[in-house]
Amino acid sequence: MSDIESKIASRAYLPNTRLPSVRAQAKAMNVSISTVVEAYDRLVAEGRIVSRPGAGFYTSGPIAPLNLNQIGPKVAREIDPLWVSRESLEARAGALMPGCGWLPSEWLYQTGIKRALRSLARTDSPDLTEYASPKGSQTFRHFLQRRLLNQTIDVTPDQIMLTESGTHAIDLIGRFLLSPGDTVLVDDPCYFNFHALLKAHRVQIVGVPYTPNGPDLEQFAHALETHNPRLYLTNSGIHNPTGAQLTPSVAHKLLTLAKASELVIVEDDIFADLESTRSPRLAAFDGLDQVIEIGSFSKTVSASVRCGYIAARLEWIEQLVDLKIATSFSGNRLDSEIVLQTLTDSGYRKHMDKLQTWLAKQRRQTTEKLTRLGIQPWIQPKDGMFLWCQLPDGVNATQLARDCLTQDVVLAPGNVFSQSQNAHDFLRFNVAQCTEPKIFEVLAWALKQQI
Repeated sequence: MSDIESKIASRAYLPNTRLPSVRAQAKAMNVSISTVVEAYDRLVAEGRIVSRPGAGFYTSGPIAPLNLNQIGPKVAREIDPLWVSRESLEARAGALMPGCGWLPSEWLYQTGIKRALRSLARTDSPDLTEYASPKGSQTFRHFLQRRLLNQTIDVTPDQIMLTESGTHAIDLIGRFLLSPGDTVLVDDPCYFNFHALLKAHRVQIVGVPYTPNGPDLEQFAHALETHNPRLYLTNSGIHNPTGAQLTPSVAHKLLTLAKASELVIVEDDIFADLESTRSPRLAAFDGLDQVIEIGSFSKTVSASVRCGYIAARLEWIEQLVDLKIATSFSGNRLDSEIVLQTLTDSGYRKHMDKLQTWLAKQRRQTTEKLTRLGIQPWIQPKDGMFLWCQLPDGVNATQLARDCLTQDVVLAPGNVFSQSQNAHDFLRFNVAQCTEPKIFEVLAWALKQQI
């Protein structure tokens, strides 16, 4: 089937082209006749081809749009905030991805997802067919209330709205609070998709240097005075990409500065379940006055089954609900129920405990292997999957990433995380994706190209 799709996309097969007979195609592809029949039937169902009784199968529809990817090599693109995502999501089978931001599939709690799917498949639940309520499942919101209360974030279920993902949550908040030309503060370095998403909202982005204890408070105060920002977007818990965790003293001082300037803080808590020891949450100290807490479960449950949330002031939630209805009408009811059943499955907590142990082991082993290559972690994180590492003198992370990509190893160069572009000699490593020896062999080879 993929062979025919490729020929249609490359215009080798134009509309009304007669395809090889089932027998001829089976012989040419060295597969069974039943396999070809199944493939042809699927292409008919998708509208790619049509069956003409007594005449065979023919391509259908208008001529395919010209697809350069089908007729030549991929066009090189600048290594920007979307580069790592594109290369990771579009990576060829067998590619190694120490720069990506998610866990390997086998590290996730697939047992719980399968149980949830089986449970839902056995019922006539409205979760299978009907729209979700505007705020999302009340049962899920009660669960999130208890979860947030365990982090000393005082919230009611009515102050929580489910979203499609953490990215969807940030996008809705951006639509709600920001206008083109507003200023938003981010950590430098920070999660690279923050940059991309904020650019889509046409705002000015200002980076504040991040330290092992949180943002640099002197630079933060200077940015407040100089730029009068509307929003500060940051990670709570485990920081991406550095792995650092906010200290209580920095959190209190940060909130004092924010309150004096009426700054709204969006705290992304996506890595909460990877923490063995809880770090402070700005939302807990603030009481959801000027802080909005968001999160999702793509990093610990599934990136395929998408669900996130926003916890905020009640009046803000009500307005965000209207905005959600206007832009997406309803949430994904089925996904949220699968995620809820997985999170409340009896084995989920035990799996997370094992996962934290695996990650701790991988952080130690990956650090040792990188250190032998002259690559030094900025700090030794207590939790999580990330190591923020400095390269040897004279080595450029962007060029290193390009060289490693030729060997099917996808890295995350520092400047995709840095608004100031001062991280040219840093890389972010995902220790869970660093189990293959080839990664370090390719790194050693690529380093020799520059040293």
